[in-house]
Amino acid sequence: MKFIDVHCHLDGDWCGNMPELIKKIGDCGVQKIIAAGYDLKTSEFSKNLSEEYEGVYFTAGFHPTEIGKFKEGDLEKIERLSEHEKCVAIGEIGLDYHYPDTDKEGQREMFLRQLELAHGKRLPVVIHSRDCAEDMLSVLKENRELLKDGALLHCFSHSTEIALELQEMGAYFSFGGASTWQGSKKARRTIAALSQDRLLTETDSPYMPPKSLYGTFPNTPQNIPEILFNMAEVRGVDREEMAEIVYKNAHILFKKLAN
Repeated sequence: MKFIDVHCHLDGDWCGNMPELIKKIGDCGVQKIIAAGYDLKTSEFSKNLSEEYEGVYFTAGFHPTEIGKFKEGDLEKIERLSEHEKCVAIGEIGLDYHYPDTDKEGQREMFLRQLELAHGKRLPVVIHSRDCAEDMLSVLKENRELLKDGALLHCFSHSTEIALELQEMGAYFSFGGASTWQGSKKARRTIAALSQDRLLTETDSPYMPPKSLYGTFPNTPQNIPEILFNMAEVRGVDREEMAEIVYKNAHILFKKLAN
């Protein structure tokens, strides 16, 4: 079986020996991983990682909780990174209202600027969305024309009803370790309700490990098979068939992934 992790963070000290980690990931059947940038520094790091390892690709962008680091000129640097042959998307970008001191207007402005950048570069976007369901849905509906090259709602946590609305707009959805937890009824309902051609797997490493490793650290792309097998169980399909579906979906959304 061939697996893919469409969203992980490999920029922390937790990675340890990177060549060893990349080998372990490959030994688990995870043939491709997409290292997600969340600010300029991590976007550049992920780019360098992709140049060193064949199966590693990357995204470039500013996460909503990191916009305080943004300086004028940084978006032009993100744009240059996006032109790299292994940059598959602009991301992760979006809205996050989890913290009480959230600059909602600043987040929305940066989100829109990056949606426009992705549209101009004919790239999909990887969207982070936490505690902001209504505003996220509103922004995406108002700017639907900017999503023509695809959108992934990563680590999706909103309602099934919102997922179905976004699916009608052409969105994809990735699910990680939390979807395997015993209490993850909402995620399981959503996985069951969505069209199979919109489903993807991720770890969002290094946090939120799957059920078998609950409470441990770090979560790594080595855990993708458990996440995929849970998805297959929820969907009531063969594991190998589910793996083929997800792998194909990733290559349809992220057109710069090598076949």
